[in-house]
Amino acid sequence: MTPGIITRSLLFALIQVVATPLFALAALATFPFKPLARYRVVTAWSRLMVASATRLCGIRYRVLGAERLPRPPFIVLAKHQSAWETLVFQVILPPQVWVIKRGLLWIPFFGWGLAMLSPIAIDRGAGRRALRQMLEQGRERLAQGFCIVIFPEGTRVPPGARGQYQPGGAWLAVKTATTVVPVAHNAGEVWQRRALFRRPGLVTVSIGPPIEPAGLEPEELNRKVEDWIEGEMQRIGNDPRR
Repeated sequence: MTPGIITRSLLFALIQVVATPLFALAALATFPFKPLARYRVVTAWSRLMVASATRLCGIRYRVLGAERLPRPPFIVLAKHQSAWETLVFQVILPPQVWVIKRGLLWIPFFGWGLAMLSPIAIDRGAGRRALRQMLEQGRERLAQGFCIVIFPEGTRVPPGARGQYQPGGAWLAVKTATTVVPVAHNAGEVWQRRALFRRPGLVTVSIGPPIEPAGLEPEELNRKVEDWIEGEMQRIGNDPRR
């Protein structure tokens, strides 16, 4: 770890510490606005964080397959390695909501802003009740024109690892007859889980071909998503430009 990386990472962390409470208060002020208007205000924080990570920490990114994106709304099923992708998705994808753990809303400042983005916040231990909630609120968000982002592995996994792909996102796509877009990326190479220091490098975000759920069972759709993402991870994980 070089002194430059340490200094730049600490400066980035300082920007987060200063900016997050300010944006959280601004987010609460958007409560009377319509969901899409709230989204555009609140996600300014994510854009600031992505720009700061690029300028200070040297985390560059490229997007492959952007031309494949269908007309929204659609459901994104994505690899999850770090917090970085949760930020950059708000920059490179259409307006979206996420399926998240309810406990994230209790985090001071961050959770307040997150709540203003109309997430589908579920209790993972609630079983069928959580599925009913995801279906009801998922239909509502899609009708409002929002895409839905789901990380089927459920938690961040380190580079080279492979979590178990849960079928909930595929189930929602089948139930709502909504196109699925798989997304792979290698953000964990530069933004490691629970690490303070950010390494400079190039992150590749690869957008896969849309998958129509018609005629597919959730398990079959889930398997198609997993096969594409994990196959693509093998390719972009060896990108020499990183």
